[in-house]
Amino acid sequence: MTFQRDGVSISLFWFTFFGALGIFFPYYSLYLKENAGLTGTQLGLVLSVMPLVGIVAQPFWGQVADRTGARGRLVAFLSMVSAAGFVLLGLAQGFVFILLAAVFLACFSTPVIPLSVSVALAAFRYSGPHAYGFARSWGTVGFLASVLIFPVALDRVQQWQGPGPAPGGPSEPGLGVMFLGAAVIVLLASAIGLALPREGIASLRAARGEWRVLLRRGPMRRMLLFAFSAYLFVTGPMGLLPVYVRAHGGTLETVQNMWILMLVVEIPLILCTGMGLKRIGARGLLAAGVLAGGVRWTVCGLTANPYWIYPVQMLHGVMVTGLMMGGPLYVDRVAPGRLRSTAQGLVAMVGLGIGGIASNTAAGWLLDNVNANAPYLIGGAGALVVGLAICRILPPVAHEDEQPQEAADAG
Repeated sequence: MTFQRDGVSISLFWFTFFGALGIFFPYYSLYLKENAGLTGTQLGLVLSVMPLVGIVAQPFWGQVADRTGARGRLVAFLSMVSAAGFVLLGLAQGFVFILLAAVFLACFSTPVIPLSVSVALAAFRYSGPHAYGFARSWGTVGFLASVLIFPVALDRVQQWQGPGPAPGGPSEPGLGVMFLGAAVIVLLASAIGLALPREGIASLRAARGEWRVLLRRGPMRRMLLFAFSAYLFVTGPMGLLPVYVRAHGGTLETVQNMWILMLVVEIPLILCTGMGLKRIGARGLLAAGVLAGGVRWTVCGLTANPYWIYPVQMLHGVMVTGLMMGGPLYVDRVAPGRLRSTAQGLVAMVGLGIGGIASNTAAGWLLDNVNANAPYLIGGAGALVVGLAICRILPPVAHEDEQPQEAADAG
């Protein structure tokens, strides 16, 4: 009964929180470029704020979670403050104020996913990867639901507001409403977060300074190297996808259709994570993810032909499943349970943080100084190299036999 209750609360939290991200991320760079009027370099800098702040925020809040054991309650608190961050970002005008608002949002939003992953992996510790994959798939369903619903809602809002796009102005003048929509949904996620698991393994506490144990483990250090290399090449192109689509004559509807195609493939792949883990292991999932990203971005860099671009977006599901599922599962095998939040935060810091900063900044510079295809060509080639070298970067690992100790500590 406890497992069922935990599974429902985790699934509902991810459905709502990722639902908010489904309003925000597909159109964020388009809003910054067209509605806020930022240059390519300014766009790259603002997109880099999330990973930059995450470098500090993710390990900091991970340590708070591991030291206090209050992982579930911390997820709810961070989600609540993130809702305020979305509102502030929507109200900000001008590069400097947008940058500051993005910093505030990132302080509280970037740790939410790594922390909720650590809660879920603890709750499903004895249930196998199928349970984790099933719960995580609801996040993708929520993201897809928002991608489908938001453009329709945006059309209604813009019709209510009055005149359509002005010559030389943004293609979607009412796009800023996405911040309010994201804030409302994240606030709902915060309320659901109060029901996340609080006892047993999810409440284990680490001793002061014990996080150093992680950096003494060879597989953990090598996982940090892999995370940096992978996200260095895949993050920037992902953030600029709406700008890339617009540069080749696409519309908001084009972006929406691409996301639908991506997510429809992603859902069954995430559901099959348990099967994939048994067959190819966490390292195999990571290899599949980064190689899929390499092929996807290379094709986007070489051509703008929609007959190639649309089908290759289906690799998004493989990329996300491999990196976002394989990564946490690999980390959970090499990190002690009492340090699981810190470990997930460290990997997010190095990958999405440091790697993401370099990737977004480089992609923005290439957009300004070369063309819209350059970030994709370079990102795709780099990701292919990293994927092919994964066996030299990451050692295979067996599942650590920590369950008896965790059970004893939890009791």
